[in-house]
Amino acid sequence: MADLQTAIFGGGCFWCLEAVYDRVQGVTRVESGYAGGHVDHPTYQQVCDGDTGHAEVVRVTFDPAQASYRELLDVFFTIHDPTTLNRQGNDTGTQYRSVIYFTSDAQKQEAEKTIAELSAAHVWHTPIVTTVEKAPEFYVAEDYHQEYFANNGNQPYCQFVVAPKVQKFEHKFAKKMKA
Repeated sequence: MADLQTAIFGGGCFWCLEAVYDRVQGVTRVESGYAGGHVDHPTYQQVCDGDTGHAEVVRVTFDPAQASYRELLDVFFTIHDPTTLNRQGNDTGTQYRSVIYFTSDAQKQEAEKTIAELSAAHVWHTPIVTTVEKAPEFYVAEDYHQEYFANNGNQPYCQFVVAPKVQKFEHKFAKKMKA
């Protein structure tokens, strides 16, 4: 078995991120969860209320020989808007913030380098607000949040919010998709 690594990303609703990263070649597991707050073992309702300090995030386990951390970052910055503070579309609140939780110094350096490159290239008209922070405790979300898009793809939120992000990924990263 390859030496697997872990990455943690927050970029709006975790259903969107999970649905996309599930399709990336080299990703072996994606878990929706919560990180960055001050409440142990928060519930979805507590996080939605916005009082726990947690962000909705995904923990991505990947084989760096098949998908580099930089490639995962490229996907991250393609499928969400890193310039909106505490918001993705109609989802608002600190739980929807754009955050990269690094699990190694190499990840921290790569994330900061990527943000600097994207900022210098003026990919967006407003500054990137994504924060880069040391990975805190990760709490796995409730079972019904896991594989949410795969299990509820016909739901209106999934059709109008998640599906377009999946399609954007599939279009831009067709060569990096799982077979």
